[in-house]
Amino acid sequence: MIAVLSDTHSEDGHALAGRAREAVETADAVVHAGDFTTETALDAFHDAADRLHAVHGNADSPAVRDRLPPARTVDVAGLRVAVTHRQDGGEMGLSLFGRERDADLVVSGHTHTPAVKTTDDAVLLNPGSHADPRGNPAAHAELRSTDRGGVRGELRARDGRVLREFRVEGR
Repeated sequence: MIAVLSDTHSEDGHALAGRAREAVETADAVVHAGDFTTETALDAFHDAADRLHAVHGNADSPAVRDRLPPARTVDVAGLRVAVTHRQDGGEMGLSLFGRERDADLVVSGHTHTPAVKTTDDAVLLNPGSHADPRGNPAAHAELRSTDRGGVRGELRARDGRVLREFRVEGR
């Protein structure tokens, strides 16, 4: 299982609770779309996750920005995943970002709003914020490989409720 998170905004740790904590602790890999805020939060994620693929966000300290790129592309669960915190140009900008990286899935954060949209180029996923939801449900995403290729995805609330299901076709 791949856990996908964003927008931690913590001064003193990973701020994981409920289902998000369980997901990170049991995941084969964790993708984080930035805004840890402090090195303490980033280090706590490294301690909690077996493999962390992360980018920095606009609210991250200079020390976090020095340790993480603004964007990255990783291959996980048979998918090419392009990760950024935010992309100018909204949905079109994210779609083009994914196309440039030949991505099946584009993960972004910044808005704190959990959302998923399928475009002609890729599936666009914002897992929301597990710790600082700003009026939205505290959320993250979980991706599981399927026998038919690709992954089955779920946006999940802190209490474990499934907010939305989606699918991403693999290569």
